[in-house]
Formats: sequence, structure tokens, C-alpha cells
Amino acid sequence: MTVSVARPRDASARIPVKTGIGLRFRHHREVMEAQPGVAWFEVHTENYMGGGIAPQYLDSIRRDYPISLHGVGLSLGSAEGLDNAHLARVRDVVERFEPGLVSEHLSWSVSGGAYLADLLPLPMTEEALTIVCRHVDQVQSCLKRRILIENPSTYLLFKHSTVPEWEFLAQVVQRTGCGLLCDVNNIYVSACNHGWDPLIYLAALPPGAIGEVHLAGHSVRDLGQGRTLRIDDHGSRVAQPVWALYNEALRLFGPVPTLIEWDTDVPALEVLMVEAATADAALDEYAVEASCANAA
Repeated sequence: MTVSVARPRDASARIPVKTGIGLRFRHHREVMEAQPGVAWFEVHTENYMGGGIAPQYLDSIRRDYPISLHGVGLSLGSAEGLDNAHLARVRDVVERFEPGLVSEHLSWSVSGGAYLADLLPLPMTEEALTIVCRHVDQVQSCLKRRILIENPSTYLLFKHSTVPEWEFLAQVVQRTGCGLLCDVNNIYVSACNHGWDPLIYLAALPPGAIGEVHLAGHSVRDLGQGRTLRIDDHGSRVAQPVWALYNEALRLFGPVPTLIEWDTDVPALEVLMVEAATADAALDEYAVEASCANAA
């Protein structure tokens, strides 16, 4: 199946090629008052759909910092179709805050009209691919812009899956013109859980489609009998193997906006800024090496 669509505009140039931080509620006031040296912030779209103080804080913060919206509720993989009312709410948030990037997850979370409050994995099949592409087209048409799709972290595989996850993502890009949010931690977590080679995964993604990279921490659960399970809980510093994989991503994709995510036991802002500085150092090192290579 080939889907032919008009390519929505890409606003990614408004997010600097530096490291941003996931903005959480506990840091709203501090960011407004202290104006820390952070390149940009990303927020969860659904947290700013209602009234109250949170949207007002973001109205103020976005005057000083570029903002990216990261959605968790569109459920792009739901067979029953998108929730048009929710999509309209997403559009309203996009129009209000004018983000540099808009992203969503490759997952599903709605069944029978009930929201399951989780990012559930998809079977990697042609049928699921058709559904996801149809929904990505619908979202991009509604928002009148290109969106990024984030690769998931997964803990099980469907027996009837026929398409490797990395090929599935590349096909979504080819058929819809969307971009990819490459979550390096998710790749590492899933690769460890399923026995994949994370380098093969990275190398299979279309470099020109990568509009953002996520970095986060994860936990390791002992299952006994020498087995472990890695959990993408965003509750700790980025692990060393994930930093190594990030360096490989820079080599393959070049420098792209990078985000530090931390959602569980959110620490002081200074801790997040230290993580961001580590990523910025990697971005700077890549830029120097690329400049030397070009000069040679």
C-alpha cells in the first residue's frame, strides 16, 4: 500500500539543536522565576488541555523558551479509529502554544471508548501498519503540520508479527511523510528485553526523518534464573550503555534536538541540567569531529 499525501510543514527549525528538558509541574514556578539556562522544554500535551494554572504557566514560559509538545493519548494504533474530540483538543493546544515540534507514540491506549492509561504495544503487521499510517495522515491533516512518531519500549512480542519494528517505523515515514522521535533509551530497553541488536535497529531508521532524540533512565528487574527485564520508567539518570548508543545515533543521524526525560521521582532541576550538559557535550564533540573531517 502506498499513501500519497501533501507533506505538512516542518517546524523543527524552531527547536535548537541543543539538549532540552522535560518540563514537569514541580518546576513551573522555578523556571518562570529563575529562568535557568535550558535550551528548550518539552511538555506532555494532555497536561495543558484544561483550564487552571498549568496552561497559564506555559503561556509565560513559552515567551522565553522554545516548546515541544509530546502527546500520550492519541492512540495511533487503535483499530476503532481516532477520538476526534481528543484530536480537536490536541489541535487547540498546538494552536495556543505554537510548539516547535509535535510528537506522539507508536502505541494504542483506547478500547471500546475506554482510555487504558498506558502505551500498549502493537502487533507489527501490515494491518497495523495500514491503521497507523491512516491515523498519522489524519493527525497531520488536522494539525496542518508534520508530526514525529516515537519508537516504543516493549516487554513482549506478538507471535503473529511479521514486520521488524525498525522496518515498521521506516514504512510509516515513507507512507505518511512524518518524522521520527528516536528514543535511544527505548531502543536499548527493547533490544535487551528481546535479544535485538540495537545497532541494527538504529542503522535501519531513515536518517533524514529523525527530528528529535529522547534520553532517559530505566530500571532492571530480576526475574530469577538469570533473567532480567528492563523497565522504561524514566526514574533515574541515563545509563552508560544508553549514552554509548546515543553517540552512535549522532554518528548515523548527525546532531538533532535531544531531550532529557524524567517522569518518576522527578529530581531537582539542577540534576536534569547536569544530564542535559552531558548530552550537549556529546553534541559538541560530534560537531568538532565533523568539522575536522570536512576540513581534512
